[in-house]
Amino acid sequence: MNSEHALLSSPVDRRTILRSTALAAGVTALGAASPGVAAASPPATDGTELVLLGTAAGPSPGVERFGIASALVVRGNVYIIDCGLGAVSQYVRAGLAPERLKGIFITHLHADHIADYFTFATFLAPLIRARTGRVPEIDVHGPPSAGALPAVPGVDWVAPHRPTPGLADLTRLSHEAFAYSANTFLAERIGFDPTRVLRVHEVALPDVGASPIGDTAPVMRPFPVLRNDDVEVTAILVSHGVVFPSLAYRFETEHGSVVFSGDTALTPNIPTLAHGADVLVHEASDPQWWHEHGAGDEFVEHMRTTHTDVLDLGAVARRSQASSLVLSHIGEFQSHARWQQRAAAGARRGGYDGKVVVGKDLMRLRLPRTR
Repeated sequence: MNSEHALLSSPVDRRTILRSTALAAGVTALGAASPGVAAASPPATDGTELVLLGTAAGPSPGVERFGIASALVVRGNVYIIDCGLGAVSQYVRAGLAPERLKGIFITHLHADHIADYFTFATFLAPLIRARTGRVPEIDVHGPPSAGALPAVPGVDWVAPHRPTPGLADLTRLSHEAFAYSANTFLAERIGFDPTRVLRVHEVALPDVGASPIGDTAPVMRPFPVLRNDDVEVTAILVSHGVVFPSLAYRFETEHGSVVFSGDTALTPNIPTLAHGADVLVHEASDPQWWHEHGAGDEFVEHMRTTHTDVLDLGAVARRSQASSLVLSHIGEFQSHARWQQRAAAGARRGGYDGKVVVGKDLMRLRLPRTR
């Protein structure tokens, strides 16, 4: 597999694309690194690079894909987007420097997006401390409490006294749950207070009429989340069933822009946020596969109304005027080659002529060095 980084702005070699079914060569052209190659060749410190740590959809553990997580590396500084199962292990396998972790961004609080969130405090933070001699402070940005859930007859909520914890409560309760482990290490004078590690910033939502029991993602403009010397981050609400808030993020760097859709059904908010982006990293579903393989009507309808059909992604990318489309958050229920075929069909149907890549774990995609 080609391990060299390739510029996302380079022209598409049509003969290369035709060498394999659908978009198989798109992966090669944009550079996919095996675990060994990634560890041996850590990301450069003079540009911007997207590293797909995990590309799996849903909570079920897989063989070829770890849970959804991405890293945007800007001049060697690392920003994590979602913390799916295995994210910390993949962080290390990708050759990312633990001490260069500058921030974590959570799109929404479904378990498959936060499974390894607290692991950054309990496993990666000690490694950072061992390397630097200090307890790290990692800024985390993500959803506040939804505040309410829609009424569902016959459903008893888990933890009815606190049915909608936001990121701050999630973090606090995780510290409480792991307190014995932390306290025993403190008692033995080899540990540190992990509550110092994760500095939570719940994203302040603009008043656009969004509601956890109404329209969870009305048509709106992007709003600011963070700005520093590396990145300018904006966000927008997206539609993901009853989940509220569910966020998509855009990262502007001096080398280009990358947008992460999070989990979302079709919404005009994605083309708004992703307008003119260099890379749109978008989730993908295939309800047709589930229908053809005997899934119940209720489940198929759930997939259609809470996620984006792979056949619609070409139109999304075209409306966004994104230079490149990268599929992530995809299921192992069908092969990588089949996802490539479906992505190619979606690009044709949507009239999208940009680059399309079906993500693989530890794939690294380098942005242009200059704007």
